[in-house]
Amino acid sequence: MDYAEAHQHWTVDDWKRVVWTDETKVNCLGSDGKRWVWKREGEGLNDRLVQGTVKFGGGSLMFWGCMFWEGVGYGTKIDGRMDADLFVSILEDELQQSLEYYNKKPEDVLFQQDNDPKHKSKKAQKWLQESGLQLMEWPPQSADLNPIEHLWHHLKTRLGDYERPPSGIAELWERAQKEWNDIPASVCQNLVESMPRRIQAVLQAKGGYTKY
Repeated sequence: MDYAEAHQHWTVDDWKRVVWTDETKVNCLGSDGKRWVWKREGEGLNDRLVQGTVKFGGGSLMFWGCMFWEGVGYGTKIDGRMDADLFVSILEDELQQSLEYYNKKPEDVLFQQDNDPKHKSKKAQKWLQESGLQLMEWPPQSADLNPIEHLWHHLKTRLGDYERPPSGIAELWERAQKEWNDIPASVCQNLVESMPRRIQAVLQAKGGYTKY
């Protein structure tokens, strides 16, 4: 609620400055995405119906990516356990390359990340301070406020459209790279444009769950 109140007057132009980042798991078969529950008539969203987000250490394929108003940035496959050292190397490589690709300087953007321990590590915080990037404060358990979550859904939907499942992780990664790079800028722009509506939804829900 505090976050929504602090950003309730932000325009789409304000949100255009944000670089959205996150990690997700992509499976060779099946999905960890949608879950179905029985809902009573007139029952609002509550703890019984909504499952909190958790971070996972393994899986079929772990993918880190970032999203700008102008389009997706460089994505990368996470090999092994994602710790502070690996996270900082991604910031130094894929994030920096993404900024350069879109001709952006650190002072041009706001950097968004969630409250995962590796993101909050001393090493990551030190790197961010030295980089000149302005870090956006982020409320915990707020996936409904992060438009990149819907970008993951778009990516996984495209991967699910293949007639034949991937033969293994290598082929899954090839497909994920292709589909990620093929995401049009308009998809990112539609998601960024949804931010004022997301904020209003949180305000109307008084800080509770929203349809997002």
